[in-house]
Amino acid sequence: MRVAVLASGSGTILDAMLDAGLIVERVLVDRPCGATAVAQRHGVAAELVPRDRYDGAFDRVAYTEDLVDRLDAVDAELVVMAGFGTILAKPLFDRWPGRVLNTHPALLPSFPGWHAVADALDYGVKITGCTVHVATEEVDAGPILAQAAVEVRPDDTVESLHQRIKVVERHLYVRTVLDIVTRGSL
Repeated sequence: MRVAVLASGSGTILDAMLDAGLIVERVLVDRPCGATAVAQRHGVAAELVPRDRYDGAFDRVAYTEDLVDRLDAVDAELVVMAGFGTILAKPLFDRWPGRVLNTHPALLPSFPGWHAVADALDYGVKITGCTVHVATEEVDAGPILAQAAVEVRPDDTVESLHQRIKVVERHLYVRTVLDIVTRGSL
């Protein structure tokens, strides 16, 4: 199964996947970020597909169509989002229905959205965690593939809790993606 990764951040999830032996055809990033250096260190081609805007005039569909073309160019069969910050539009999910994966730092369906860790702390939960799910056009609403719990400590801050979630998330996401690639299907 040919895997492509979309990333925006430091590249820790990508690094964990590549360290575990996942073969990645291409890494696409939406901004200059650490994931590019991680890909290069592992000998994987990385390509910057920069967003031209961060306001209401951003053409999400055109941007998504550009990504779809670039993913098609490497014959991607599975698209793995690894901290990708741009919300994508329908053309991606139409092209790879059920084959776009994402991870989220909460036990979905609780606390969807960008501030999941802060929301969990504000709500006062004692257990949170992370979720690997099929990404859909509706953010954080796709079918759940795997989850893992993380205890919330009384002295946790957003940063301390998020760091512990990330450790669990990397392991869970890598294992889930490798299982899918090994089976050849979700």
